[in-house]
Amino acid sequence: MDDKGTGRAFIGSFTSAGGLGIVEAAVDPATGALTETGVVDGVVNPSYLAVERTGAGPVLYAVSETTQGAVVAYDIDGPVPRPICAPVSVHGQAPTHLAVARGHLLTANYDSGSVTVLPLAADGTPQAASDVLRHEGRGPDPARQLGPHAHHVLPDPSGRWVLSVDLGTDSVRICSLNAQSGKLTLHGETALRPGTGPRHLAFHPAGRHAYVLGELEPTVIVCRWDEAAGVLEPVGATLLFPDGADGAVSPSAPVVSHDGRHVWAAVRGTDTIAVLALDAVGEQADLIASVPCGGRWPRDLVLHPSGTRLYAANEGSGDVTWLDVDSATGIPHRAGSLSVPAASNVVFV
Repeated sequence: MDDKGTGRAFIGSFTSAGGLGIVEAAVDPATGALTETGVVDGVVNPSYLAVERTGAGPVLYAVSETTQGAVVAYDIDGPVPRPICAPVSVHGQAPTHLAVARGHLLTANYDSGSVTVLPLAADGTPQAASDVLRHEGRGPDPARQLGPHAHHVLPDPSGRWVLSVDLGTDSVRICSLNAQSGKLTLHGETALRPGTGPRHLAFHPAGRHAYVLGELEPTVIVCRWDEAAGVLEPVGATLLFPDGADGAVSPSAPVVSHDGRHVWAAVRGTDTIAVLALDAVGEQADLIASVPCGGRWPRDLVLHPSGTRLYAANEGSGDVTWLDVDSATGIPHRAGSLSVPAASNVVFV
């Protein structure tokens, strides 16, 4: 939230599919409604965004999801985002995700199946890549898994480890990141069921469990996370395919509630949000509802920092829908939407 309490959001999009670039919006603190306030253009396919607060103020990072993959950065301390660097190459193709860990910007590069590390200057400006870790392997799907496809990268809650989710190899890699050299070292790899096509993962707030979302097999895989050993262990899976649904389904994004009682997952194809109830420790996940996402082809799902609303970036219908979450049941209900062509991701400041 900004100091006026109105809040700001930034929305990524696919310019190759008619997106405007990065759309800036004001967030109504009472209703969660989004109102467009501006557009940052000039970057091709800024499909995923991240915000990091530095000593110089908040910085907005965006991938450029192209064959010549790159990242860009903006100073957003003022009323208008200001670019602080030219696009910086990630030496990988089609970066789909980025995150900040230990003073470095990390990208997951889908087409090249790699993770890139870019050191950050004191003001948050990304520098030339210090490392590129290339995944190896393949899966059984002849259309989607002929090689590695890194889709998600993030630090664990302790900040000690970096996890990368690979759709092509049906696995999650655990690495250590040297904060001085900016080098990644592979520590271990967790194999998932062949054909799962893992896309993203999210941690339980207690930090002892993680939930991996399968894109090719529509499941949430519950894993124990051992922070001390850096080990991710699958212990169960919950199918997201609701009774009576048919046709192709393609889950995209998992979200865990702040109180650790629920997991939500956006499901493309059915255009729904699956609602899963967790047990007291977060190890058992049961599907309790599946509700409309408010649009078509929800590419991303984000929880507002307040924990009371979900925002679905609906790429197919070109809008962002906000949904109020029932605090007792965890079930979201549509409250409104903002037109954003080819919307792909939402972040809050």
